[in-house]
Amino acid sequence: MIRTLSILDRSRTREGHPAPQALRDTVALARTAEELGYHRFWVSEHHSVPGVAGSAPVVLAAAVAGATDRIRVGTGGVMLPNHRPLVVAEQFGVLESLFPGRIDMGLGRSVGFTNGIRRALGRDTGDADRFEEQLAELLGWLDGTQQAHPEVHARPAEGLRIPAYVLATGEGAAIAARAGLPLVVGDLRSRDRVAGIVERYREEFRPSAAGTDPYVVVSGTVAVAATAEEARRILLPEAWSLAYSRTRGSFPPLRPAEEVEALEMSPKERELYEGALTGHIHGTQEQVAAELSRVAEQTGADELLVTTSTYDRAALLDSYARLARITGLRP
Repeated sequence: MIRTLSILDRSRTREGHPAPQALRDTVALARTAEELGYHRFWVSEHHSVPGVAGSAPVVLAAAVAGATDRIRVGTGGVMLPNHRPLVVAEQFGVLESLFPGRIDMGLGRSVGFTNGIRRALGRDTGDADRFEEQLAELLGWLDGTQQAHPEVHARPAEGLRIPAYVLATGEGAAIAARAGLPLVVGDLRSRDRVAGIVERYREEFRPSAAGTDPYVVVSGTVAVAATAEEARRILLPEAWSLAYSRTRGSFPPLRPAEEVEALEMSPKERELYEGALTGHIHGTQEQVAAELSRVAEQTGADELLVTTSTYDRAALLDSYARLARITGLRP
């Protein structure tokens, strides 16, 4: 059983609710996560996605950290190719200075997912190939070893110990291994693939100042309820949103599960929808406990980062509470 549990919330918008409400919901969820005993709470970076309000993760992380007292707070992640490493170092330096010992720096290599977004960001797909170089520069700003600009210092970041985590997109796992950094890998619907990535990461890991041993965080959707059917209904809004995006090119806000169940879908939509529902961990507490034990055995993960999204906030909070009880975070 994986005992260290954390949450990544993408600030998904809900039909009929303004985007600012999604951000307020994220902050409220962080407070609940802290009460339930979760280890860390991360937020994400998405640009110009209609169904996602989380576009500025460092800003949102500051709001989350200010609203909580103990839980670790970070990003899952800041997409480093979209930013100058110096600015990222400065931003996290401010966070760590304000909330010492609680800040994580999760980093990814993705750029905007459409040409228009990439142009607006001043980036192109080739920028992702510079991720390893940018990561080394960022770490150099933090420990004071960067040589490209010896007259410049990242204040107040220089000298602060801010844990860095690498998302396993593209070559992320190999880069994390070479840098001696913890790895975040998903999703759990493809466990054989995840297990292979983790195995190679552990084999190639080089100890560093950041850590002497590999550390693996696996990420995935988990839904827990009183019955397996109720747990499955938690998954319906996100599954339909994914199916919609792949047939219409737009990622919409989440709709209530009962509306999704009443939809008349085309054969292609139905295929995509059903596919989006498969492979997630969901069920009663006993069923999910058994599945989490299998995940631990298959992947050797040190930590589980839960990324569940749904329309019904009460059902989501209940799911997180039940998951905390499964793993012993709460009685």
